[in-house]
Amino acid sequence: MSSPESVVPGSFNLPPAPWPRTAVTSADAIDAGAVAEHIVSSLNDALAKKDHAAVVALFLPNPSNDDDDDGNSAATGYWRDHLVLSWRLRTLKGPVKIRAFLDENLLGPPLERYLIVGRDGLKCEVNVSSAFRKPQVMDLRAAGGVTGVGFFVKVENGAFGGLGRGVVRAVEEQEGMWKIWTLFTTLESVKGMGEKTGPRRELGVEHGALEGRRNWTERRRAEREFEEGDPDGLIIGAGQAGLSVAARLKMLSIPTLVIEKNKTVGDNWRKRYPQLVLHNPVWHDHLPNKLADWLESYVKALDLNVWTESEMTVCLWDKKHKRWIVKIRRIQADGHAETRMMYPAHLIIATGHNGKPYMPSIPGIDSFQGGSLWHSASFPGARENGRGKKAVVVGACNSSMDICQDYVENGYEVTVVQRSSTLVISSESIQKVTLGTLYEEGGPPVEDSDIAVRGWPSEVLKSLQVDLTSIAEERDKETLDQLNKAGFKTDSGPSGGGIFAKYLQRGGGYHIDVGGAKLIIDGKVKVKHGQEVVEVLPRGLRLADGSELEADEITLLDQELPDTVGSIWGWDQEGETRTMWTSSGHPGLWFHGGNLAFCRYYSRLVALQILAKLTELDEQA
Repeated sequence: MSSPESVVPGSFNLPPAPWPRTAVTSADAIDAGAVAEHIVSSLNDALAKKDHAAVVALFLPNPSNDDDDDGNSAATGYWRDHLVLSWRLRTLKGPVKIRAFLDENLLGPPLERYLIVGRDGLKCEVNVSSAFRKPQVMDLRAAGGVTGVGFFVKVENGAFGGLGRGVVRAVEEQEGMWKIWTLFTTLESVKGMGEKTGPRRELGVEHGALEGRRNWTERRRAEREFEEGDPDGLIIGAGQAGLSVAARLKMLSIPTLVIEKNKTVGDNWRKRYPQLVLHNPVWHDHLPNKLADWLESYVKALDLNVWTESEMTVCLWDKKHKRWIVKIRRIQADGHAETRMMYPAHLIIATGHNGKPYMPSIPGIDSFQGGSLWHSASFPGARENGRGKKAVVVGACNSSMDICQDYVENGYEVTVVQRSSTLVISSESIQKVTLGTLYEEGGPPVEDSDIAVRGWPSEVLKSLQVDLTSIAEERDKETLDQLNKAGFKTDSGPSGGGIFAKYLQRGGGYHIDVGGAKLIIDGKVKVKHGQEVVEVLPRGLRLADGSELEADEITLLDQELPDTVGSIWGWDQEGETRTMWTSSGHPGLWFHGGNLAFCRYYSRLVALQILAKLTELDEQA
């Protein structure tokens, strides 16, 4: 049974970072622009001279063994980098680790073919192109008390023509002495290999007489069927993960095929239970509620190459030629099966970080004689006119509450089995508190908001979320109190880090409330808390305490995953997500997934890493 501190097996439950002390006495006296220019010019000068001691001196120092005057550990500086410094996703904590990284990559053989920073110059520039990006005085802590300066930067690594952006948060350590608390740099493009968007987009038809010309339909068919060669990238799964990275690869002119086992793109959403909705606000997910239809439209609008009703039946790695040997079985439009052999260089698994639904092995599961017993992934919706029938839902997070609501609306008597506690937050608090002004109507461009959020190292993000979770819990206090009174136990996530910590460290264990909580509070959904299901009976369930629940229908949600499913998701020692969006450890194998916002941001990084492999950029050192 899990606890609020539970994380993905094998991952690290990093603590919240301490907040920095600041010497600021008056925010009005701070010249944010001057602070930013001084930090950036000093950083550029030190990098140009390869003076690593001067580089790390710009960051908050490593904390000593002594605590501060309040008995708390002192804050230190961070450099979080996504592909500007190296072809890995890294978070370097403290000047010692930052300097060790720079020393190793400038003075010795590059580890794992890291790029040499400084050979042709890593340069930063203060970004003043909008009010959101330009230097500004801000309170870096939601609870107040940490006044600092934040600003966006443009970055360029001349070693390989890398262009990107980033964000800096700085604090005044001593009067007049500003230090970098967090620096974030992320790659967005490579010179001469940019995405084909805007003025670089393909022109389409060529005017004039052209012998052997093929019309658009013929060209698209040839492209989609890969009549002239194999794809460089093969993506498994045409959900938001697969399609987002397919679009990025297409914009980089990398031939890519997506295979999807369902008959129609979007069926991975369309075939779920009818009450399935997006609980996050649209400004964060940036896609409409009709998600399945939108994904199908997305394929058509971007001319993505997708084969539906297709599955990979053979997959072998050819070490000599550095390519995959793949056999694909595909159902044609006329119903006949076709087999194709392909030899892509890169295989991207985009079936979701949870993979297939995990159906627990419970004694007696085949003996149930009620109406139906199924996993939530197969739940077709509650039957109409269910009055007098009893439904039991095992699990107490987003999907379970959607299903409970469906049962209630159709007249069932409903009981939810809550094995442990659940983080509950209202959708209003998600928008007003945890996302704040970043994702809302009239807010900054969503790409800027993504950089602002990714710019927090995980330990610092956790500290920020501790504050925001406390604010949200106060806002939702009446609901949370009534839920606990009704027997539905709530928690605040690992170390009090709220929904972000739950998602990033565990991949679940939360409920964004859109009405389900009231059903419990009003007694329309009964709660059985703190019990494991030990046996399925012909007409119900037996729990660990010996009690039994009568049921005509049972819906099971994912229980604890076995320890063998532990190498993906959760944080590594630096706070980066394990195995996702970066080298998997096997040549040519990548994992991409996450919610819609994560797919939007990380799809670019996956595509750029594949570009680097195909063009051997990652071997330039």
